[in-house]
Amino acid sequence: MKNHMLRAMEKKQVVEMIYLANSGKISQRRITVLKVNDHSMVAYCFLRKTQRTFSYNNILSFVSVIQKEKMVI
Repeated sequence: MKNHMLRAMEKKQVVEMIYLANSGKISQRRITVLKVNDHSMVAYCFLRKTQRTFSYNNILSFVSVIQKEKMVI
């Protein structure tokens, strides 16, 4: 998954992910990856309109928006 995040960051792609918060709440978010670390990533979250840090262990799904649209068509 880390490789997908690095590729999205390099291409500056908007990504849609499903994320499990530590509280157990699941959310669907659109993000732009800004920095990839060993156990987490920093991204701009369009839902919260700010930079957020996301743990890899809590990411349930991660797909570029362009790829997702191609899958629908």
